[in-house]
Amino acid sequence: MKDDYLWDGSGEPDPEVQKLESLLGRFRHDQPAPTFDQVTAEQPVPRRWRLMFRFSFQLAAVTAVLLIGVATFFVFRAGHSQDSGRAWDIARIEGAPRVGWHSLKANAETAKLKVGQTLVTDNSSRASITLDETGSIDVEPDSRLKVVASGPERKRLSLERGTIHATIWGPAGSFGVDTPSAVAVDLGCVFTLHVDDSGAGLVRTTMGWVGFKLNGHESFIPAGAVCATRPKIGPGTPYFEDASASLRDALTKFDFAKIAPPERHALLGVLLSDARKEDALTLWHLLSRVSEADRAAVYDRLAMLAPPPADVTRKGILRLDQKMLDSWWNSLGYGDVYLWNMYERTWSEK
Repeated sequence: MKDDYLWDGSGEPDPEVQKLESLLGRFRHDQPAPTFDQVTAEQPVPRRWRLMFRFSFQLAAVTAVLLIGVATFFVFRAGHSQDSGRAWDIARIEGAPRVGWHSLKANAETAKLKVGQTLVTDNSSRASITLDETGSIDVEPDSRLKVVASGPERKRLSLERGTIHATIWGPAGSFGVDTPSAVAVDLGCVFTLHVDDSGAGLVRTTMGWVGFKLNGHESFIPAGAVCATRPKIGPGTPYFEDASASLRDALTKFDFAKIAPPERHALLGVLLSDARKEDALTLWHLLSRVSEADRAAVYDRLAMLAPPPADVTRKGILRLDQKMLDSWWNSLGYGDVYLWNMYERTWSEK
């Protein structure tokens, strides 16, 4: 066979080549060659390209998820670092207060209490913690205190048990203490907070006033007043420490005892009859804590002891108009409720 046969069909063909031509002839293309445009429009995308496109789409989706996750991490980290803020300085007063497993000895260097750390005092030790721009906290024996947040706008502690004495000079509403039964929000004051082993608490205000709250249940405690709180119930009704023993005893039962409505009504009668002018604090809180049927009697007694401002009406108070309640509170001279309305929303519910 001449080589020309393979190129232009001339010359003598080889029998084996003829045999191959015969076998493959049925696959011979007998249509006109398509133009370039037709090829572009009609030729299917090869499978390997389809797989590559699918992989690229999946890779882009995974990348987007990762970018969102990274962005979320940095946002969370920024918020967390803001809450972490500065550490509180610890000063040992007596005994061996403990931070974690570390005990503060008499010759120890100044220690720090950071967010997430807990200060524990036994029955023979006392300590104090201080943050320059916020205030100072004295921690009594048998106490357990944790730093929850220490950011530039909010300082938050948690008193699990024991007693603290707080002197706060930071901005009103920027400092608060969690307890097992309520959140105490400082409104520019000096106060003592005690929590017993059951989680029940008692706040006593020496200067300024404190807001006590649980799930929307609120109490305002001005200087000279105290307020108890109980787990799952929240803060009770504030009263001044020099109130009569009968009023204080009746108030404790009224707030926390499981009693039938007739007995509750009888206790209210004791509260109203024993109330002095100074006990307007207690009666104002009772307005929103008694039944609708008893509210008129509380209004009448409070109006006798501390006449309401001109913008407060009996009808409005009986329907618990908040603006009127706030106006009456402000007229009592215990503090401006505007501060509470401004800051209490920044503290999460307990």
